[in-house]
Amino acid sequence: LNCGAWQVSSAYCIVYYMAVASWNKQYLLLILRESAQRVRKMENKTHEEASTIKVSSLTCLDLANSDLHQSAVLLKQACIDCGFFYVINHGISEALKDEVFEQSKKFFALPLENKIKVLRNETHRGYSPALEQKQIHGDYNKESFFMGTEGPKDDLHGDKPFYKPNVWPDSVVLPGWRATMEKYHQEALRVCNAIARILALALDLDSDYFDTSEMLGNPIAYMRLLHYEGMSDPSRGIYGCGAHTDHGMMTLLATDSVMGLQICKDKDVKPQKWEYVPSIKGAYIANLGDVMERWSNGLFKSTLHRVLGNGHDRYSIPFFVSPSHDCLVECLPTCQTENNLPKYQAIKCSTYLTQRYKESHVGLSTK
Repeated sequence: LNCGAWQVSSAYCIVYYMAVASWNKQYLLLILRESAQRVRKMENKTHEEASTIKVSSLTCLDLANSDLHQSAVLLKQACIDCGFFYVINHGISEALKDEVFEQSKKFFALPLENKIKVLRNETHRGYSPALEQKQIHGDYNKESFFMGTEGPKDDLHGDKPFYKPNVWPDSVVLPGWRATMEKYHQEALRVCNAIARILALALDLDSDYFDTSEMLGNPIAYMRLLHYEGMSDPSRGIYGCGAHTDHGMMTLLATDSVMGLQICKDKDVKPQKWEYVPSIKGAYIANLGDVMERWSNGLFKSTLHRVLGNGHDRYSIPFFVSPSHDCLVECLPTCQTENNLPKYQAIKCSTYLTQRYKESHVGLSTK
């Protein structure tokens, strides 16, 4: 594709998608041209800029497709290749998504003294200021707000950190904020459950394998509002978000039109090759996490990704899903043989997540 003054390699400008009537080739090419133009306008002047924009090719999972086995075949290859894919026909309205982004912007626009009233607590709920988190691959230059699955007071899970109550901004300051977030949390979890059923088929399991109470019947599901600002400078170790993999089973990502997300499909190749993942209107970006990689015995990838800031405000909403607090994360029965023994030691989900969170977040309770 020739996108103005920039040449965009066609190898990176093909989004592999299923035949959906409303998604034709002309529309797809328009999306890719717009994505390339957004990258071209980025003001990132780091040494990592190249003369070719690399846009990642990703499979598109259609949740309206009635042939689940066909979807499973496509999804399996995507998970083996890189663990990132688009999701369309998910059932979440654009109106709801727009409202969540609008409410997110309203919160981050509040004075700092308002935001620190709901400062992130020891059970990982609430507001995190910019640069609070650090990882080995660089500093975070973002602020965020965490909320997660809550259990009722009489819930047997209520004494466990990943099911603790959320903290909420003052309803007088942000009316309707909590209701919007709770509704979106419910809808995002529904979509993740639908994806999980196709993942089960892709792993040669029954479609309802992950529906049990020890799996996704009582999930650990965190929603995070993110606001990136500033310019990345990899030479100084400063990123919008440093290179990392996600901890849980999967992540469902909504993002605005500001480019920044990059993936590295093969972290062992030197130098690492990073590709942009553009947002597509009406579609979600989904990716697998470390729990799924462990379950699949390394067959499915939990891929390294990062965010480069370009001086423009960027907002995104990742939704992280993991199995229940007490689920034993061990190699699935269909992912091991006499010649392919389990590569990872079995570990309780809450123990694993706590260990991983402590590596990147200060103050998480281990009780």
